[in-house]
Amino acid sequence: MSELTLFVLQLGFLGLLWAFIFAIVYALRTDLFGPPMRRPDSNNSSQEPSTATKPTTLPGDQGIATTLVVTSGPKEGLEVPLSADDQFTIGRSAESSLVVRDDFTSTHHARLMLWNDQWMVQDLDSTNGTLLDGRKVSIPTPIPLNTPVQVGETTFELRR
Repeated sequence: MSELTLFVLQLGFLGLLWAFIFAIVYALRTDLFGPPMRRPDSNNSSQEPSTATKPTTLPGDQGIATTLVVTSGPKEGLEVPLSADDQFTIGRSAESSLVVRDDFTSTHHARLMLWNDQWMVQDLDSTNGTLLDGRKVSIPTPIPLNTPVQVGETTFELRR
């Protein structure tokens, strides 16, 4: 092989090695600090879920939930008041509104937000997912009152 060919192969190998290292660093960063969040534009500061996820009122589900009750897991029995003013986050991070320390919960696992007088749950690209009544949540989804939501090994319900 000529020296030029060997040099080009060495550069290609070095480029692949650096790409692999950057992929590992990005994966570690995402696991530790959560996925990168986009800052809202000044023109469109309120991002709303699509109309396909518009909440529907079910019979017997009148009113807005005011309390999150942990029904199973390490913090079973814990009741946390919900505030309509801000978002409620769940995860292993100390910055989360509800800190859940188990091996199946991501650092920034899920978010609860009030939209049109209905609490919605959104999975934040967690490793193990968020389950609403046994079904995996992929888009912001309304949470009916007294319906189990599972995050890692912890299950909670929203109640009035």
